[in-house]
Amino acid sequence: MAKVLEIRWHARGGQGAKTAALMLAESVAEMGKYVQGFPEYGPERMGAPIQAFNRISDEPIYIHSNVVNPDIVMVLDPTLIGKANITDGVPEDGIYIINTTKTPAEVRKMLGVKGGKIYTVDANQISLETIGRPIPNTPMMGAFIKATGIIPFDEFMACMREQLAKKFKSKPEVIEGNLKAIERAYQEVKGE
Repeated sequence: MAKVLEIRWHARGGQGAKTAALMLAESVAEMGKYVQGFPEYGPERMGAPIQAFNRISDEPIYIHSNVVNPDIVMVLDPTLIGKANITDGVPEDGIYIINTTKTPAEVRKMLGVKGGKIYTVDANQISLETIGRPIPNTPMMGAFIKATGIIPFDEFMACMREQLAKKFKSKPEVIEGNLKAIERAYQEVKGE
């Protein structure tokens, strides 16, 4: 990886985009890469549109600003399509990973993009069935790992188990539910 890989997350407050960006950064850092993971939000409340960002590189990262030309766009809330600037700054060969029940072809039409790759996964349904709540952040990370191949799946799962164990040490069912959500999304994501 010679250049800095930039990721922009679009979500609503409470869907876990900030947490996902930070957990992804921690997992990638454990594999010896340089990373950044940070949110952008002001006084927004639950349900308000937010963005989060990641940068990943094999070399030190000297950029300290929001991501304006993302290589990968993660959309946790499909209702933001047409409302948020999802395609802004994305190169022709960009990758979009969307939480939706729609097919990649349907999303391509909605976004109005011709090039690049589109991946879709029903992260809300997966999280409902595995965690018991519609929080799409961990399933979206599973879809990200499958779509990008940036991190070996087994190594990523080991890092996630460790991070989730720290965060939910008294709730083993939450840890296992999130791990199942990641694994299901990894298996169920569709791309074109």
